[in-house]
Amino acid sequence: MSRAKQMAHESDSPGNPVSLLLESSPEQAYAFQVHQIVSICADGRLTDSSECSRQFRGFLRIAPSHKLVDYVSQCLEGFERSGFVLQDVVNELGRRLDYRVVDGFYQGRAKGIGHDGIWYGKDEYSLIVEVKTSDAYRINLDRIAKYREDLIKAGTVGDNSSVLLVVGRDDTGDLEAQVRGSRHAWRVRIISIEALTRLVLLKERTDQSTVKKIHELFVPFEYTRLDRIIDIAFAVAEDTTSLLEEEDPEQASEEDAREIRKQIHTPRKILAELRERIAMRLGTREGIPLVNKGSVLYWNPDANLRAAISVSKRYAHGGYWYAYHPRWHAFLKDGRKAFYVLGCLDRSEAYVIPFNWVNDLLPSLHKTENESRMYWHILLEELPSGKLALQDLKHGRKEEVSQFKMSI
Repeated sequence: MSRAKQMAHESDSPGNPVSLLLESSPEQAYAFQVHQIVSICADGRLTDSSECSRQFRGFLRIAPSHKLVDYVSQCLEGFERSGFVLQDVVNELGRRLDYRVVDGFYQGRAKGIGHDGIWYGKDEYSLIVEVKTSDAYRINLDRIAKYREDLIKAGTVGDNSSVLLVVGRDDTGDLEAQVRGSRHAWRVRIISIEALTRLVLLKERTDQSTVKKIHELFVPFEYTRLDRIIDIAFAVAEDTTSLLEEEDPEQASEEDAREIRKQIHTPRKILAELRERIAMRLGTREGIPLVNKGSVLYWNPDANLRAAISVSKRYAHGGYWYAYHPRWHAFLKDGRKAFYVLGCLDRSEAYVIPFNWVNDLLPSLHKTENESRMYWHILLEELPSGKLALQDLKHGRKEEVSQFKMSI
């Protein structure tokens, strides 16, 4: 059963219109404004524990991150209950940053502990999230601090926790002054929604180790000494540089390396756009929409289907060069169903190679191995027939890969 069909099947209603639309026409679904998406979920009204809320949150789980950014902008422009929608989008952004997120309540509760969401990090640090469309009014910090205290007493979070205020405006000077002048300054941090979305997009362009550094930014710390912020900034920059190197691997021979260096580098935006197109097509084929886990890695919300999508231009010798990295291998290995996908910039197909097939091939591949990194080399060569074959460089064999072809 496909993910979309499963969501519809689990619904109490005769069918989930959003899931059915995603299954039949993802492009049309993502062309809608976010308030239109809400309107076709169940009865179209977001309330706590409602079917509409369940369907809408399920849709956000599989929406591309760049669409979440669009939805943020639409919420800040304002429409009926846009604050509720923004709350759900912000919580989904937390999931994209690898937090385990418990969604909060749209409205205050007479009995119970109110919050907009709780984000649990793998380091056992928790964030109690409050979402505000504007900082044009004073926030009752005592009330928010009381939420945290009550959540600690209830055992929902531990002492190793703080409040994260997510605000719709970039200009948060008044709110910052309010927090600094309060007794809660060491338990509260502020971030604009724009900065939060930028962190999500950054995380998806860099190595997975960046996530830990991003999580550190949300933990309150003293700013007089700037070393910690600078350490994080340089570490993220190094991760970005590492990713760029991964997509232009050193080749097995000096002659090939010299030839490749002469060619113009492909803009990263073009590589990313092709990866997204391949991911959408693969998700449609498998009936399980994929979202970006980070850099070239994709998975479905349940992490059962996984893919590493690598893209190459055609080099002068007529082939396509790829790198295959140990951390990609570890990521794919943990999936119930996993693929290493080879995209070609000048071809209308990609090659979706099952993990087990790649795993069996590894002993036959050349690899680069030094003190700083290790990866395997994969070369697709175009045969006289126009078909592509994977070269076994060690044994001089060629393995035709048409069986794995997927049109895009």
